Amino acid sequence: MADSSPARPLWDAYFMDITLQVARRSTCERARVGALIVKDKRILTTGYNGAPAGLPHCDESGHLMIGGHCVRTLHAEQNAIIQAALHGVSVAGGTMYVTHQPCLTCAKMIINAGIRKVIYAGHYPDENAVAFLSQAGVELERYPFPADETTPADQTDVISLE
Repeated sequence: MADSSPARPLWDAYFMDITLQVARRSTCERARVGALIVKDKRILTTGYNGAPAGLPHCDESGHLMIGGHCVRTLHAEQNAIIQAALHGVSVAGGTMYVTHQPCLTCAKMIINAGIRKVIYAGHYPDENAVAFLSQAGVELERYPFPADETTPADQTDVISLE
């Protein structure tokens, strides 16, 4: 009798699916971004973009725009790293899964946190971030969504700025 159960996802697919689910918690609809830090196939921490704790979120007070960017929120990568620090969890040597390629500020935080690899889904046009990660020896890999793969979040939620 043939096995009719769905194929077991590979680790990258499994973690990217969770990252897309985390992005749904975002409180800034301009870009719903999620991040996940993993080490030894164990989830260490998650983060999504949103205002600092106790402050109003974009979905409550609107965007705070400066230079074409909403600055009310912390980025998902920043929140994932901050959560690790807040709870005393070392992310050194870990892998970060993120719905969007990190910006330069996040790239610098990733480098200093000791994260060794970043797997991202959506492109973000920041060549400096790519250069910094490369110079620091942090592997940067774009997650290839196969045409037949379904994820918990619609792929249109992953913004592509290409």
